[in-house]
Amino acid sequence: MEIGEKLKKLAEEATLGLGVRIVKVELKGKGRRMMLRVTIDKDPGVTLDDCASVSRQLSAVLDVEDIIQGTYNLEVTSPGIDRPLESRDDFLKNLGKLVRVVTKEKIGKQSYFLGRLSGVQENFITIVEAGKTVEACKTVEIPLDKVSRANVEIEIK
Repeated sequence: MEIGEKLKKLAEEATLGLGVRIVKVELKGKGRRMMLRVTIDKDPGVTLDDCASVSRQLSAVLDVEDIIQGTYNLEVTSPGIDRPLESRDDFLKNLGKLVRVVTKEKIGKQSYFLGRLSGVQENFITIVEAGKTVEACKTVEIPLDKVSRANVEIEIK
C-alpha cells in the first residue's frame, strides 16, 4: 500500500468518533519542508474545534505509527466555501449549486463548464450552463471519469 493510502486509512481510523469525514490527505514537500495536509468535512460545517480535535488525535496516532520519515508539519483544514468536488458523494451534497468543472478531454468542443449542478447519476453529472435568455441555457452531461477538476463556485447575491 502506498504511503498516501496508508495515511488516509490512518486518518479515517483516528477520526472515527469525532463526527468528521476525511476528504483528502496530501503529503507534500521533501526533507524538512514536508507537510501533511488533512482536509476534513462535516455537516453543517467544520469548526476550529473540529480541526484542533482531529489534529490532536491524528498527531498521537502518527507518532505511534511512525509512517512518515523525518520531520513534517501537520495541517488540518476544511474544504472551504469553494470546495473541490472529488467524489460522487461530493457532487450529491452540492446539487443545485453553481459549479466549475474542467474535463480531461473536450465534450462538445469545450473542456471548461460553469453552471448549476442539476443532476448526479451513477456515472455522470448534469450541469445547466446559463445563457443570456432562458432559451439559451444549455444542459450538459459530463461523465465522472472525464472530470479533471471540479469546484463549487462562490456566489454573491
